[in-house]
Amino acid sequence: MADTMLVKEAAKLWDITERRVSALCKDGKIEGAVKQGKTWLIPADAKKPADSRVKTGAYKKIVRRANLPLPVGVSDYRLASSEYYYIDKTMMIRDLIDERPMVSLFTRPRRFGKTLNMDMLRTFFEKTDEDTSVYFRDKKIWACGKKYRDYQGKYPVIFITFKDIKFNTWEETFEAVKEVFSKEAARHIGLQTSEKCNAYEKQAFEKLLSGNVNEVELSGALLNLSGMLHKHHGIAPIIIIDEYDIPIQQGYMKNYYDKVILFMRNLFSGGLKDNRHLSYGFLTGILRAAKESIFSGLNNLTIHSVLDNKYSTYFGFTSEEVKEMAAYYGVSDKYEELCEWYDGYRFGKTEIFNPWSVINYFNNECEPRAFWQSTGSNDIIGEIIAEADKEIYEKLTSLVNGGSFITYIDTGVIYPQIKNNPSTIYSFLLVAGYLKVLKTTPAFNGDFMCEVALPNKEISLVYHKEILQKMSGIIPQPVAIAVQEAIFSGNHVKLKELIQTLLTQSVSAFDAAGENFYHGFMLGLCALLGGSFVSSNRESGDGRYDIQLKPVKKNMPGIIIELKAAKNCSEAELKRLSEAALLQIIDKKYDTELTAAGIKTIYKYGVAFSGKNVEITAV
Repeated sequence: MADTMLVKEAAKLWDITERRVSALCKDGKIEGAVKQGKTWLIPADAKKPADSRVKTGAYKKIVRRANLPLPVGVSDYRLASSEYYYIDKTMMIRDLIDERPMVSLFTRPRRFGKTLNMDMLRTFFEKTDEDTSVYFRDKKIWACGKKYRDYQGKYPVIFITFKDIKFNTWEETFEAVKEVFSKEAARHIGLQTSEKCNAYEKQAFEKLLSGNVNEVELSGALLNLSGMLHKHHGIAPIIIIDEYDIPIQQGYMKNYYDKVILFMRNLFSGGLKDNRHLSYGFLTGILRAAKESIFSGLNNLTIHSVLDNKYSTYFGFTSEEVKEMAAYYGVSDKYEELCEWYDGYRFGKTEIFNPWSVINYFNNECEPRAFWQSTGSNDIIGEIIAEADKEIYEKLTSLVNGGSFITYIDTGVIYPQIKNNPSTIYSFLLVAGYLKVLKTTPAFNGDFMCEVALPNKEISLVYHKEILQKMSGIIPQPVAIAVQEAIFSGNHVKLKELIQTLLTQSVSAFDAAGENFYHGFMLGLCALLGGSFVSSNRESGDGRYDIQLKPVKKNMPGIIIELKAAKNCSEAELKRLSEAALLQIIDKKYDTELTAAGIKTIYKYGVAFSGKNVEITAV
C-alpha cells in the first residue's frame, strides 16, 4: 500500500531500532498502525512517538519491564522465540538442510544454547497437529524461500535429553533413562493404536511406555520407535539426542563407566548406525568422545567441535548480536564491559560471547559477576588436577597471569585417558569452556596444536574456584584460606608462618630452587585467592612488579608482592633481602596502577626465599 510503510522503513526514518518500532506498534503508541500477519503496517505520515525515556539507572529498570523479558534459563524454543528476547539462530536450519548430514554431533560447553537449538530443530521439523510455522514466520529461515519452508512440520521426531541423568549408580541411571524414554513414548501415543504397526511392535511400545523394559529391550528403543514412526507417518523420523555424554561422565566419576558405555553403544548403534528408519540425527554434548566406541562404525557421523568453522555462530552470541541486545535494553555504553567479562571464546574462526552470562548481566542491572560458575560443575576436571604434576601446575597458574602456551589438543579425548595421561586436562578445559584458542595449527589424526589462554574476566574468577581450588594435593584449601586472610589483613607475621609451613612440607626441589621457581610458587598461591585479579611482571610506576592482586571491589585492599631469592642465606641475610624487596616496591612506585584505580588500602610485601626458608617484610 502506497500510504503505509513497513517497520524497517519507519526505523530508518526515525533513527531507532526495528524492535523498538515493533514494540511501539504493539503498545499502541503509533496511531493507525495495523498488524498484517506477522508484519506491522504503519501510516506513511505517522509521527515518531515522543521518547519519554531518560538516561538514568531507574530508566533501565522501566525499559526492561516495557520491552521483552530476558530468557533466563529458558530452553523451550516456542516460549523463548515468542515471549522473550530471542536472538535468531534459525539459519542453522538452512545450513543443515543444505548440507544434509545424516548424523551430526555438536560439542559445546554447558549453557551455550545446545538444548534451545535442539528444541528449535524439533519445533521446526516435527509433524504435529499444531501449526508450528507461526514460530518461524518472522524468523530468518522463513525468508529463505519455499525450498526451506517445505521442510517445516514434515517429520516425526524422537527427542531425548540426558541433561538431568546424574546419579551415583548404574541402577539409578538405568531407571532414569527408562523414565526419559517412557515420556517420549507418551508423546507418540498414537502408535498404540496405529493400524500400520503390527502386534509385536505394539507390545514393545507398551513395555517402553510403561517403563517395564530390561537393558536389552531399552537399548533397542531408538531402533524400534523409529521403525514404528516410519510406518505410521510414511516418512522416517529425525532423532535428536541432547547432552548425550552426561551419563557417561557420571559413570566415569561414580565407577559404572563400562556399564553405561556398553548400553549407550548398543542404543546409538541401533538408532543411528545403518538405520533405514532414520531421516536425520542430531546430538549434542561437551565431549566429542568419538573414540569412546559408542559410535563405533558409524561412518555417517559428522562432528562439529569448538575448533570447527561450520555452525560456529549458532551456539553462543556473536559481537553483533550482543551489540543489538545492548541497544535494545538501552545500555549500548556497556558493550566494552561485556567484552571484558564475557567475550573471548573462539569457535572455529568466530568470536563468541557466553550467552548465559550476557543474559544474566542484563538481568542483573548490568552488574558484572561470574554468573557461569553457578550453572554446574565439571567434577572430572578436579580429578584431572588431582593427577597434575609440577609442569601442569605451573602452566595452569600462569594462565591466571594472562599468560598463554601451546599445547596438543585431542578433540577425541575420552575419560579413561585421564589417569594415563594427565596432560589431557587442556583438551578437557578447552571443550568445557575454561580455555580459548588463540592460534590453531593442524597436527595429525585430525587433532591440533593450539595456543590457549583464559577467555575473559569471568573465567579468571571461575578459574580459581572450579580449578585452582581443587589443587588440594599441592596447597590444601584450609591453608589457602588462611593465606588469604593474612594477606588481605596485612598480617605479614602470620603469612610468613603459613608459607614457611608449606615450604617445610613440600618437595626437596625447594632446596635448590631459584627465583623463577619461587615466583611460580607464590603466583600459584595468590591465584587461589578469591575476589582479586592476579597479574605478574607488568609495568607500574618506574618498573615491573613481581605480583599484583587487584581487587574486584574497590573497598578491598590491593596487594603488591616483590620476590627475592638467594642460596644458603643466614636469617640476618634473608631479613635484609626481604627489606630490599620492600624498598624496591616503594622506590619504584609499583603501587601506581592500584592507586590510579582508586584502591585506597594497599599492602606491600617484600618476600625473600632461601631453600625452604622465607622472610617477609611489609607495610
